[in-house]
Amino acid sequence: MAWTRTSRWMVGAGLVAAIAVAAGVYWSSQADADTGLVQVNGRMESDQIVVSARVPARIAELLVREGDQVQAGQVMLKLRDEAVAARSAQAEAAAAAQLAQVRALESSLSLLRSESTVLTQTAQAEVTAAQAELTRVGVIAQQSALERDRVKQLAEQGFVGPQALERAQVATKSALEQYSSARAQVQKAQLNLQNARLSPQRIQSRSAELQAAVAQAEMAHAKALEAASESKELTVTAPVNGHVVARYINPGEAVSHGVPLYAIADLSKVYLKAYIPEPMLGRIQLGQAAQIWTDATPDQPIDAKVGYIANRAEFTPKEVQTRDERTKLVFEVRLYPTQTSQLKLLPGQPADGMIRLSPDAPWHAPRH
Repeated sequence: MAWTRTSRWMVGAGLVAAIAVAAGVYWSSQADADTGLVQVNGRMESDQIVVSARVPARIAELLVREGDQVQAGQVMLKLRDEAVAARSAQAEAAAAAQLAQVRALESSLSLLRSESTVLTQTAQAEVTAAQAELTRVGVIAQQSALERDRVKQLAEQGFVGPQALERAQVATKSALEQYSSARAQVQKAQLNLQNARLSPQRIQSRSAELQAAVAQAEMAHAKALEAASESKELTVTAPVNGHVVARYINPGEAVSHGVPLYAIADLSKVYLKAYIPEPMLGRIQLGQAAQIWTDATPDQPIDAKVGYIANRAEFTPKEVQTRDERTKLVFEVRLYPTQTSQLKLLPGQPADGMIRLSPDAPWHAPRH
């Protein structure tokens, strides 16, 4: 069969019109538009949130299924991963051990600071006492040496016996030994004083150790929080209120990071998705008042507004050449409810919409 240009155009236009009807596309007649209202119909849709796995694990328990209504924060499923639990316990133990080390260093530093002044004062007192003892013993040693020399002269002159000289020499030797011992005590006390005066440096060093321990404790705590967060991710909760519209997994399956688990329709973001023909595009504007009518509540229209107009046509023929073909173009529009009764609307529900072109145009129910 030979195809003429006219026949090809007619078949293409027929296919476009058939697709538009199958998609539920409808618009009012020109007479309706002249009344200041444009009628459209379509289906209610909503934003969908995909709930995915944040950690690789295995499905342990499914708590909701398709069609269930969930509340934000509600547990939807539980995952199982022994390695995650082990890492969490290990990280908590490491954080506790590091914190204990910090507490021990803090106690040691506090004790060192409180002892610093006392140790210095005590060492200074010991130096003073040792020096006084050295002076006293030095006087005794000097006197003993003089007494020994005097007794020696008397012994040489025959006035005293050898025993007296011997006793004088022993006394002098003992006094000199005491003097040497006292001088050693002075040196020891001075070393102790020098050591006590190093307390500020030891405090500074211990403070540096404490700071390093605190940094390690903070790092361990961060790792513990990370492990706890990873363990918490084994419990998957609903991010918003809505209906579960899809489930992609089954119990026992292993999932990896980012794998979709559920799809939730956000009931607070419900809107009517409809289409308008290209000739009406110039009369539809964002923010225009509208109404949504449903079969469930035929006497209770829901106030709405035009919240979205597509910038690209759908069901477009491959070749657009004539004005008649351009009228086959349709553009998506979305009507968003502006009142709390939007909760009566559910995704997938068929609905009609009336868009007000003139501010004073009276509302009326959709024509069927």
